[in-house]
Amino acid sequence: MPLIYPASFESKVGFDKIRDILKGQCLSSLGREWVDDICFKTNPSEIERLTGETLEFVRILKEVESFPVSYYFDVRQALQKARVEGAFLETFELFDLKRSLDSIRGICTFFKNCKEDDFPYLKALSSNVVIYPYIFSRIEIILSKNGVIKDNASPELATIRKDMLQKQSQVSKRMQHILKSAIDEGLIDSDTSVSIRDGRPVIPIIAANKRKIKGIIHDESATGKTAFIEPTEIVELNNEIRELEYSEKREIIRILIAFTNDIRPYVDDLLLAYDFLGNIDFIRSKALFSADLDCIKPDIRSECVFDWINARHPLLVRSLRKEGRTVVPLNLTLDKKDRILLISGPNAGGKSVCLKTVGLLQYMLQCGLPVSMGIGSIMGIFDRLFIDIGDEQSIENDLSTYSSHLVNMKYFLRNSNENTLVLIDEFGTGTEPMLGGAIAESILNHLNLNKTFGVITTHYTNLKHFASSVEGIINGAMLYDSHHMEPLFTLQIGKPGSSFAFEIARKIGLPEEILQEATEKVGKDHINFDKHLRDIVRDKRYWETKRQKIHEQEKRLEGLVEKYKSELDETNMLRKDILNQAKLQASELLGTANKQIENTIREIREAQAEKEKTREVRKDLETFKLTLAEEKSDDERITQKIERLKERERRKAQNKQKVPDQAIEVPVKKKEEVDGLKPGDKVRLKGQESIGEILDADGKNMVVAFGNIRSTIAAARLEKVSSNEARNATRGENRTLANVHRKLFDRRLTFKSEIDVRGQRADEALTTIRDFIDEAIMLDVHEVRILHGTGNGILRQIIREYLKTEPIVTSMRDEHVQFGGTGITIVKLD
Repeated sequence: MPLIYPASFESKVGFDKIRDILKGQCLSSLGREWVDDICFKTNPSEIERLTGETLEFVRILKEVESFPVSYYFDVRQALQKARVEGAFLETFELFDLKRSLDSIRGICTFFKNCKEDDFPYLKALSSNVVIYPYIFSRIEIILSKNGVIKDNASPELATIRKDMLQKQSQVSKRMQHILKSAIDEGLIDSDTSVSIRDGRPVIPIIAANKRKIKGIIHDESATGKTAFIEPTEIVELNNEIRELEYSEKREIIRILIAFTNDIRPYVDDLLLAYDFLGNIDFIRSKALFSADLDCIKPDIRSECVFDWINARHPLLVRSLRKEGRTVVPLNLTLDKKDRILLISGPNAGGKSVCLKTVGLLQYMLQCGLPVSMGIGSIMGIFDRLFIDIGDEQSIENDLSTYSSHLVNMKYFLRNSNENTLVLIDEFGTGTEPMLGGAIAESILNHLNLNKTFGVITTHYTNLKHFASSVEGIINGAMLYDSHHMEPLFTLQIGKPGSSFAFEIARKIGLPEEILQEATEKVGKDHINFDKHLRDIVRDKRYWETKRQKIHEQEKRLEGLVEKYKSELDETNMLRKDILNQAKLQASELLGTANKQIENTIREIREAQAEKEKTREVRKDLETFKLTLAEEKSDDERITQKIERLKERERRKAQNKQKVPDQAIEVPVKKKEEVDGLKPGDKVRLKGQESIGEILDADGKNMVVAFGNIRSTIAAARLEKVSSNEARNATRGENRTLANVHRKLFDRRLTFKSEIDVRGQRADEALTTIRDFIDEAIMLDVHEVRILHGTGNGILRQIIREYLKTEPIVTSMRDEHVQFGGTGITIVKLD
């Protein structure tokens, strides 16, 4: 049975802060509930699965851009409500259901389309989710993309909304007529417009004139000077509209009840789908945390073992990173032979951080989270995790600091076994040192006899001696730089550490006579023991550094040997190639010598043995023989052969360069030329700027391409331009086009889709509107508003007659009465 002690274990090691980070990265309450449910696990296969799921999602975060991460809504309460007969989902709940189900379907589709071995853990999760297309189709019929019930959700609703629009149009027209009459009679100002009170249109009128318009007073201004009257003529119409609104609500409720009845059989499957969505949200949060800290899944063993490489405290990494600092990693090895690590060293040297790192990383792994350590690390599985750290004194329970430690020790001794990890900070402190040290040594012995694993920090010398004398316990030290008097935060296993009490006191500035007196009181032997410990640590560090340097030199030497060996092999191969080439060259020279001898004999015969001529020929032959017979060493001969070969190649290259000058000219058929112009030339029309290219010549005419336009133009009207001029013109055109696009973009940002032509004459207004419509078309605006006012309606009529003649205008209508009514025309553009 898994045991975690005490109940505040998570806060002691810092896992409560990990929970808070994970919750903050969740997209919904679904994922946050999964974070709350994190618990300690002891099943290796389950831990493998949980960490595997997280690392698969880390890959998704790094490699996939289109994974659905929107609309992670929690609609479980609405679905639970749907179980009850007669209950129904509200419109906003239905909208949340639609969007979140779209996300679930997108996630399942993503994993379905993945290869079998891409994300096996996550793919297995999604395989249990059931998606019903029927639910999607029913929601599509009822709900629009904006989450509003569609008019055609039912025939009755369509009729109700149509009647409502007609009534509202009648009210708008009638109100405008009454408003105009009141303005003409001087009862209200000319700029007065219709207002809304309690959802009903009213006319604001001076309180003194309120009896001159028959109707119902719905409201007054704060000063009492203005009354808001609903004219009697439209009261009945407004009542009918109100009745239609009630009918609309009843019909919407009927539609929602019918939908809820339809999905009631699928509620259980839908709840499972939302459980899956919450799990994906939770896994995504863990993946974000793991990716941020480069966490890994170690080699997980079912037995209890530690072989940690470069382990880092995750919270400390995040904290120091903000300050631009890094964490010194922890390397830790414990097994069945050395189960308990006893760490000693100076205060503020990192002992407690080391202890918390062990507790936090072990707890994280067994909660299914990847851990921040190096690749190749090995972690075992423990059934029980116990910790004693900090001050647990309690006034209510009459416990002192030391008493609380002893209570914890009693629990540890009773419940620890070979599958237990015990973490104890400042072991034995809180009471008289001699007695506390003796009790601590006895407890440590019993924990060792129970074959318990543990990491324990202490300053007691007797515990260091005890650890060195028994099997199962090993000393460890947090290193300290005694020269610079600062901690190194590095754990070294195998030797105990010194507390550096006197050195730290001396650095702080405690008087030397105090330190001398303290030395005399504690005794030279004790001081010398501590000094010897420091000397051992110092010497070990020195020899470790030496060994590291020797190891690096050996590696460098091995690299050089390997490099020289490969270069020697390459040289031998090159030497063989050169020798083979030299032999081939010698064979060629021998053939040349034979030809030279034959030529000499032939010339002697042809000269009929003239003495002078014979002497000259023989002299040439002797010279040639001397050249062939010259003895040289292998290396010199090879070098000369190589030089001769290079010289021959240079001569060949020089000869090749001379060949074109001596080459025979081959007549090439030239392209047809007209007035010095031929296909391929860049030209422009005389007196014009545009530059084109000649594609073909047809008699005295040329086929010229200007951009995408081809034209046939007389050659006499064209003039040739240079390549540089053509390139400059092309760049200028590109810059002009880019400027046009940029200006269009800037104008689109500042364009207002509303224009006010009130007070303008008809011809001025039409000119303004024509320019406004043209600009809207150019900027791809599909709807504009024209504010022309009400007045006598003449300007409105003229503007609408003009708009009917514009083919780009698809429709026009009055603005809603609440926003201006007939004083504003809304124009839709194709």
